[in-house]
Order: sequence, then C-alpha cells, then structure tokens
Amino acid sequence: MPKSNSFQPGKHFLQIPGPTNVPDRVLRAMDYPTIDHRGPEFAEIAKRVLDKIKLIFKTSEPVIIYPGSGTGAWEAAIVNTLNEGDKVLMFETGEFSTKWWDIAEKLKIKGDFVEGDWRTGADPEIVEKKLKEDTNKEIKAVFVVHNETSTGVASRIGEIRKAMDNANHPALLMVDTISSLASIDYKHEEWKVDVTVGGSQKGLLLPPGLSFNAISSKALEAYKNSKLPKSYWDWKPMLDNNKNGFFPYTPVTNMFYGLDEAINMLLEEGLENVFARHKRHAEATRLAVKAWGLEILCKNPEEYSNSLTAVMMPEGHDADALRKVILDNYNMSLGMGLNKIKGKVFRIGHLGDFNDLMLSGTLAGVEMGLAKAGVPFKKGGILAALDYLSK
Repeated sequence: MPKSNSFQPGKHFLQIPGPTNVPDRVLRAMDYPTIDHRGPEFAEIAKRVLDKIKLIFKTSEPVIIYPGSGTGAWEAAIVNTLNEGDKVLMFETGEFSTKWWDIAEKLKIKGDFVEGDWRTGADPEIVEKKLKEDTNKEIKAVFVVHNETSTGVASRIGEIRKAMDNANHPALLMVDTISSLASIDYKHEEWKVDVTVGGSQKGLLLPPGLSFNAISSKALEAYKNSKLPKSYWDWKPMLDNNKNGFFPYTPVTNMFYGLDEAINMLLEEGLENVFARHKRHAEATRLAVKAWGLEILCKNPEEYSNSLTAVMMPEGHDADALRKVILDNYNMSLGMGLNKIKGKVFRIGHLGDFNDLMLSGTLAGVEMGLAKAGVPFKKGGILAALDYLSK
C-alpha cells in the first residue's frame, strides 16, 4: 500500500479549499529576478496592479495590498476604523468568523456575537432586527464572512446590506472574502461594503503572501477618528506611498508579478465566466455527494458555497481517517474539519485554477476512497457529476 511520505508518480491533487493550485502562467511570471522596490520599474508594476485589482473587487475605491495573511487584513480592518470599547455585531458561521471575533476581543472591542450551528450563514433578518433595536446607534460595525472556508456556507451579503439600509443604521459593513473573491460574485461598491478583506491564496490563483483591504470613503472617515494602535497595518502611509507606486516598507515584489498575471488571466476568462465555472463545478460536486447518499454540511441551498463543499461523514466514521486513505492511496489532499466539526466532515475544494477533468479526477478519488475506507455510501456519484458536466 502506498504511503503518503513515499514517492508517488503523477500530479498531486491539491483539493483543499486553499491554498489552491497555482497556474503555470503565474509561476512563470513570479520566476523573475527581484528588482528594486524603490525603483521606477516596480513603481510601474505596482500602480498597474493597484488599479487592476479594483476590477476584481468591483470597486472604484482604494484597495490596499499588504505583505501578510488574511488574518493580518482582519486586524487591519479593525484597527483602522474602530476604537477600544466599540460595539460590533458578528455572526458565528464557522471557524474563521470565530477567529475574527477572537481578534476583535483581543483589541478590546465589545460585541454581540450571534451564536450559530456552523451550517447556516449570517441571517439578514437578525441583522435588521438587532440594528433597529439599537436606537442609540451603539453598534459601530457589522462583520460577516462571505464564504466560510471551514463549512462551505456562503452568507448573502447583498441581502445583509438591504437589511442594514432598512434599519437606517450607520454601522460600517466589514466582509471577509478570503475564499470567495474571484470565485463567487462579489460587489464591494454596489453592496456598500466599507472594508472588504481578501487573501491571495485561493481564487486569486497565487501562493499565500498577500492580503487586501478594499475600503470605502465612509471607512476612510472612520479612520480619522480611530485611536486603536496601528503601525504595520496603518492605512495612511500605505495610501500615501501607493499614489506613486511605492510602499512604506518592503513589498513582496515577486508576488506582484504573479498578481499582475493572475488578474490578466481572470479578465481574459471574464469574471462572469469565472463565477459561472465555479457555480457549475460546485453543482456537479453537490450532485455527486447526494448520489453517494451523504449529507452536505450547509443546510440551506441558497447558501451553498461555489468555492468548496463540506461533506458530513456517516455516524461512527472518521473524516480524517478517510482523508488519510485518500492521500496514501490516490495522492490527493482534501480539507479537514476544523474545531467543532473536526473528524466529522471533509472538504472538497473546487476553486481557483480548475476545470472539468480536474473535478472528475477529484470526485473519482473521493468515491474510490470511500470504498477503500469502508465508509457506507452508494456508488454512482462520479457518474452523476459526469452526466451534469457533459450537458
């Protein structure tokens, strides 16, 4: 039997929901000598990228690019807009919404953290109700994870914006798009989002290393009154330097080459085509899961993620044991269940640089793995997916 630490021929299937497969075009773009980040050549690249990235967020407003992970961009969203003791409204939709809340608590932000079952998204009706009840306008911001990477649940940001408008409440809207940006349609400006958090390692086709804050004019006004300590994450020196294509500290220069090429690829395909492709692959995956007789973790079809699908294991069977069987025998990595759902689910990533044949191989690996691991299921999931993909 093959072992995960021994040589296995062929391509490794990286089907976790991020980091995702990096296209050859992006890798080749990054394989370029490092240049002076204070020189004119880099300034030209940076100004071009800072302008083009707005198209991905669907905004005409500034986008700040940090050297760092999405976790840092979470912190940046808070320290640039809020003050110690401010009250915020947040929703427990999974592991990453919980971690964002943990950061807020450490920064001495007070909050109403609406508990959840990790199977549903942020409820627009609850948003509207709580904001209408907040007659003194103490809630300064609403935080929502657009697509919960840990659960495969996508919250309805457009409806949440309508709920905030219905409540006629001035709270800022903060949204995490780390596993939805460039995979699921997102409209920063139309939805009047004040800070959108993003990361490079998923739909943006890059390795980890860059994070983003897309910011509104309202957020910039909030910045003027924010007294939370900030240095590395401070918006002002970033925006001041970015005007001329520079940064207040060393940027990840080679990642900018990759980001430039990745944006080119997304625009060549067309963003609406990118979203349609993700939706199609997600639907094929869900058809396979249902044909296997297994349950999708996300309860509400209107909240199904098009980036990933979290699949529940039958009672008495461990998801991590299944993942190990699949890795050892078929050289494929699937996402693990995190925290409350550890061992209870496995996650199939179907986002980024991905096509029909890659999805077919992924689902074949899962079906063979279920059989080899002795997990009770019905055969035919891969056929259901192929029938759908062949239409």
